[in-house]
Amino acid sequence: MKKLNRRTRLLIYTVMIAVVLAAAYAAGILIPDSAVATNFAEAKLPPSLSHPFGTDYLGRDIFMRTLKGLSVSITVGLAASLISAVIAVFVGIAAAAGSKRLDSAINWVIDLVMGVPHTILVILISFALGRGLKGLLAGIAATHWCSLARLIRGEVLQLRSQQYIAVSRRLGKSSGWILTRHLLPHLVPQFFVGLVLMFPHAILHEASVSFLGYGLPPEQPAIGIILSESMKYLSSGMWWPAVFPGLLLVLIVLLVDKLGDNLRAIIDPYSAHE
Repeated sequence: MKKLNRRTRLLIYTVMIAVVLAAAYAAGILIPDSAVATNFAEAKLPPSLSHPFGTDYLGRDIFMRTLKGLSVSITVGLAASLISAVIAVFVGIAAAAGSKRLDSAINWVIDLVMGVPHTILVILISFALGRGLKGLLAGIAATHWCSLARLIRGEVLQLRSQQYIAVSRRLGKSSGWILTRHLLPHLVPQFFVGLVLMFPHAILHEASVSFLGYGLPPEQPAIGIILSESMKYLSSGMWWPAVFPGLLLVLIVLLVDKLGDNLRAIIDPYSAHE
């Protein structure tokens, strides 16, 4: 893999993550509820050909529950990342193009949000909104936009000092025209890179908050719920309910993170031709 150039590696990672995410999401939707139903006759079975990840204390197939849980995590992570990325773009543009007071106020809010650990802030927002999918989605979306907003702000400040922006203003072009024709096209790469890099963080926060009991309800087959239930049986030797779902979650997070790193490197002019 190291012998390949960065663009070829980016294509390989893109195909890998697209196949994994699409397969996990499709499997989670297509798997019927009967496949993860309770069956006490097969409770606490170790991994086998019929149950690759084993069964839990209620006899539910962990492999099927993990796939359904990944589809939930992917949906929450993608939706929260998309909302956060859109918020970051608007906030970053407002901070750079607005008045100094607005810029100071936005920077103060960013410092405040980044000063509080994300997990605690997500828990507080989720608890305030009644927990569940709605509260968890709002909590993740409201806490992951800060870094991208600062990046967008710096990019807009740099673009505003360019000569073609000044020429457009002298020609009588409106601020909206400059925004749509000059600023937004330059912000599209940062938007997609920020979206990809926020996605694994959103998935991990969804799993961690659900693991602590402040996210999705217990009946939801989410990765955090599966890991939380498995903790009660680790001391009795049931290691498979915690190991396999956790490894699959880490694999997806690492693939997405690798994709984001390559996207960022390909956009960077100093490394784009490597």
